[in-house]
Amino acid sequence: MKIMMITNEYPPHIYGGAGVHVDYLCRELVRLDDARHRLKVLCFGDQQESGANFDVTGIADMPDLFRQGEANEKVIDVLRRNIAITGLAGNADIVHCHTWYAFLAGCLVKQFMEIPLVITVHSLEPKRPWKREQIGTGYNVSGWLEKTAMENADGIIAVSQGMKSDIMNCYQPDAEKIRVIYNGIDTGQYQKTLNPDILVAYGIDPLKPYVLFVGRLTRQKGIIHLVHALPYINEGVQIVLCAGAPDTEAIAREMRVEVERARVGAPNDIIWIPDMVPVEQIIVLYSHATLFVCPSVYEPFGIINLEAMACGAPVVAAAVGGIPEVVVHGQTGILVPFDPVSSADPEPLRPEQYARDLAAAINELLRAPERRQIMGDESRRRVESHFRWEAIAQQTLEYYEELCENLKGVKR
Repeated sequence: MKIMMITNEYPPHIYGGAGVHVDYLCRELVRLDDARHRLKVLCFGDQQESGANFDVTGIADMPDLFRQGEANEKVIDVLRRNIAITGLAGNADIVHCHTWYAFLAGCLVKQFMEIPLVITVHSLEPKRPWKREQIGTGYNVSGWLEKTAMENADGIIAVSQGMKSDIMNCYQPDAEKIRVIYNGIDTGQYQKTLNPDILVAYGIDPLKPYVLFVGRLTRQKGIIHLVHALPYINEGVQIVLCAGAPDTEAIAREMRVEVERARVGAPNDIIWIPDMVPVEQIIVLYSHATLFVCPSVYEPFGIINLEAMACGAPVVAAAVGGIPEVVVHGQTGILVPFDPVSSADPEPLRPEQYARDLAAAINELLRAPERRQIMGDESRRRVESHFRWEAIAQQTLEYYEELCENLKGVKR
């Protein structure tokens, strides 16, 4: 089988969970290969790579044809790259696309080659209305591309049961087209790794407990709500916020203002790391953390929780999307009730109450060291039992084979 993978993010250009997913899925698909399959990756960037059973081609910046303003230009650039990818596609037996960034190319390749199209849905545009701040009226285009891909896909992979439910509610596709295949984690790479020198380098006191957040600076991750919770967290801990890659300058400014305000009112030191931390160092930060907090207002799965759990950290997280399928309340962490304004606008209905609830859950675990230890150990066991990439890649490959067989049956 010739497998074509089309994606925006691919190493070394990864900034979110979808990119992490593609990276590890491709590694495992190549590893599973027994000379029957070949993987071709087409992505955004300058990558050029090849091996015995795979090759990677990045599509670098395209020349400007016209400009309608900074926000729309980003989406126009995506469309240009999708056309270029379609022209470079070559031959394949199946095409697999990730996120709306790659959906136009996937739909075109499906039609040109008459092969099955698989899309993995890592998030849904109707659930992220704040993206209009980031890409302007390009948000209308990203939503249209997502809807078109849903209608054209032969197979839809949802990264959680919660995501499957959201897909059905937003787009009403044939439920039989949807297959739930979880995200995974490399348990060999993500494991408890202690190195106090790394903490010191980031201004963290290795002798003092700390609460950790890791995530992009975007409204989806709920970081501002966590900052609002900081004045209510018990004294005696450090707060470490690894929050970089802001969606917009506006949210970056808001974050700066709110962090300074929290520093005045909070009883604890707040350490904000605005740069993207390398993986080997973030593993150390997870490993030393007293607990990890995920305040996301929308999270179809939440790979970030798997990463923390694999390093033995108990988790405090919002009970949204696929998170309850990862974090078991009372066993690997605490799930915080979340009351959204509406299904179309997942911001909290009572933001002040949400901030207080986050702080209450954090304080509950800070007061219980033995419980934290048990939860951390159970977190590692759960990750090893349910979220290995080897099993996830095997499920994906079997789905490819099933869809190709279905297409052969239709052609006969």
